[in-house]
Amino acid sequence: MKSELSRCKSNMLNGLWAALFVGPHSILFILFFLIPVLYGIYASFTDWSLFDNPSWAGIANYKELLFDSNSIFHEQLVKGLSATLVFVIFTVPLCIVVPLMLAFMLQTQKRLKKIFQAVFYIPSMFAVSAVMLIFAFLLSRSYGPLSQWFGVDVNVTQTQPYAWIVLILVTVWWCIGQNLIIYIAALGGVSQEQIDAARIDGASNLRILRQIQLPSIQLPMLFTVITTTVLQFNVYGQPLMLTNGGPNESTKVLLMSIQQNAFGSGVPVAGMASAMATILGLVIILVSAVELIILRLCQK
Repeated sequence: MKSELSRCKSNMLNGLWAALFVGPHSILFILFFLIPVLYGIYASFTDWSLFDNPSWAGIANYKELLFDSNSIFHEQLVKGLSATLVFVIFTVPLCIVVPLMLAFMLQTQKRLKKIFQAVFYIPSMFAVSAVMLIFAFLLSRSYGPLSQWFGVDVNVTQTQPYAWIVLILVTVWWCIGQNLIIYIAALGGVSQEQIDAARIDGASNLRILRQIQLPSIQLPMLFTVITTTVLQFNVYGQPLMLTNGGPNESTKVLLMSIQQNAFGSGVPVAGMASAMATILGLVIILVSAVELIILRLCQK
């Protein structure tokens, strides 16, 4: 009887400790993520200008966005989603492959490993606004070193394909540090005995990479692929501050149109902006699910 009572007290104490640690995070998650997301989905079915109460519109916003080719909002959705997909298609593989290869190379540089690790991680510590302002200055046609020192008389951020190239390279440079840290930590957990045994058997570095190291870090790779995809789909600051969506709105991603419709000049159309954001969220979920299925199949 006493043992059962002490066991119950122990379980209650463990539950209280769990609530103490998880509770604050759960409250923040509900207040600043779950409630805004649910209200945004509700707002996507309304006609709302932010200044009055939302009026129910059913699926009218979605019908206009998806099927009304004469609507400016339909055009914004198609162009914005296309630009976002172009950005994701190029940046996600580079943000996975580049830090992965760097992590493999740094495994052989024991003395300089920490230095290079810090060098590659430092850019990710800066806000996107600071990074984009620096590169906007460096690439400026009027006073940047690219034109003043090297005589490049091209407005790089307003000329294609240079605008896309700059956006992609700057984003990769800014983002690879976080994935690099994850890959270095994951590779550090791979059994060195297995690697040494494979080398004794005559396995090349490429074979060790393919048959021992990569299979051993599948879960960290799965995590980074999904999180990097979600992060790149939410691109906003880079094209806003570096190219301002130009030239000819070719780099105007969907989040820029969402922000413009909800909070830009003129009468806000928050209901339509919410519908755009909901569609973007569904696309992110769909793409992430497809990636997860493909990676799971590759593991088998």
